[in-house]
Amino acid sequence: MSSKVTLRHIEGMRFLAETDNHSMVLESNYLKVQKAPAPMQAFLMALGGCTGMDVVAILMKMKQPPKKFEIYIDAERAEEHPKVYTKVHLKYVFEGVEYEKAKKAVELSQNRYCPISAMLRRSGCELTYEVIVDTSES
Repeated sequence: MSSKVTLRHIEGMRFLAETDNHSMVLESNYLKVQKAPAPMQAFLMALGGCTGMDVVAILMKMKQPPKKFEIYIDAERAEEHPKVYTKVHLKYVFEGVEYEKAKKAVELSQNRYCPISAMLRRSGCELTYEVIVDTSES
C-alpha cells in the first residue's frame, strides 16, 4: 500500500499538505503566528481520528453506535530534539453504549488496528488510555 503527499510552502511557516483530493494547512508557531495546527498537533489529531474511526466501526458491528463519543488526548514531548512524544494518554468518553463493548472496541483499536498507536508504541512512547461511559440522563 502506497501513500503520496505533497506539501507546498504558502508563506512564513505555513504549508498546504495535499493527498488525493484532500488538503490541510500546517503551520508552526516559530514566527509567533499560528493559524493552523503544527505538524505534531496534526499527528495527535490523526491518532484520534485513526483510533476513533476504528472504535466507531467496531461498535457499529456490535450494534452499539454511540449516542455521543469524544476522545481527549494529553501528550508530553521530550525536552531535547527531535522532541518526540514520550507519553500519550487517550480518554475515550461515550454515551449510549455498554461499557464492556466500548472497552472491547477501544482495546481492539489500540492493540490490533490503529497503525498510529502501533507506531507510537514501537518508538518507545508510553501510550495509555481509559474508557468512560457516561450513564447519566441529560
